[in-house]
Amino acid sequence: MKKDEIHLADLKRILFGLAPPEFMLEVFIRTLIIYIALLFIVRTLGKRMSGQLTIMEMAVMLTIGAIVSVPMQVPDRGLLQGALLLVCIVFFQRGISWLGFMNSKIEDLTQGKASMLVKDGLLQLDEMKKVRVSHQQLFAELRQENVFNLGIVDRVYLEACGEFSIFQSKEPKPGLSILPPDDREIIKTKEQAFTKPPEHMELITCINCGFTKPKNPTAPCKNCGQDEWINAIN
Repeated sequence: MKKDEIHLADLKRILFGLAPPEFMLEVFIRTLIIYIALLFIVRTLGKRMSGQLTIMEMAVMLTIGAIVSVPMQVPDRGLLQGALLLVCIVFFQRGISWLGFMNSKIEDLTQGKASMLVKDGLLQLDEMKKVRVSHQQLFAELRQENVFNLGIVDRVYLEACGEFSIFQSKEPKPGLSILPPDDREIIKTKEQAFTKPPEHMELITCINCGFTKPKNPTAPCKNCGQDEWINAIN
């Protein structure tokens, strides 16, 4: 449109655009057809599309959203073009899934793979940095599983779909408290409940990675090199 064709008082253009008012009925019909087709396509793509999405599935959903918007709203575009693109998406997704099933390298490339964030009560700092997960994000997930001590955690995986898988150790040991650092009242309460003096008070843990050692002598953490310690809790 030209600049002189735009007027704030032109309610007809604002409400209906350049298409005639009758096009609103056509939009309803187009939307109904695309909606039914989209339900069929999503069902064909599989149950995973309605659950936690992998990288490839998220890309498919975003592509579908871009495809269906134009045939529903643009008067000079037909429905067949959108329908053809939807069919192509089905074949692309099914084809890539089949290739991933046949080749594990392709599966890792398209689906992603799990990242180990905690191993034997120690934070895997390099992996956390790689997947951009902060200490407090990880600790929040652990607290939701009623885990308050990193020493009782055997493994934590960040799955390809973005979910956390948490496995607790069969033999809990003293470790880093993962309670919110700003809530000093709950920290004090839990420390009194979990710490068993005097033997466990002699253990300290690195606040950066969770490495636990005897209180003396104090030296930089041999796991991450930091030099900030707190009492370990059991």
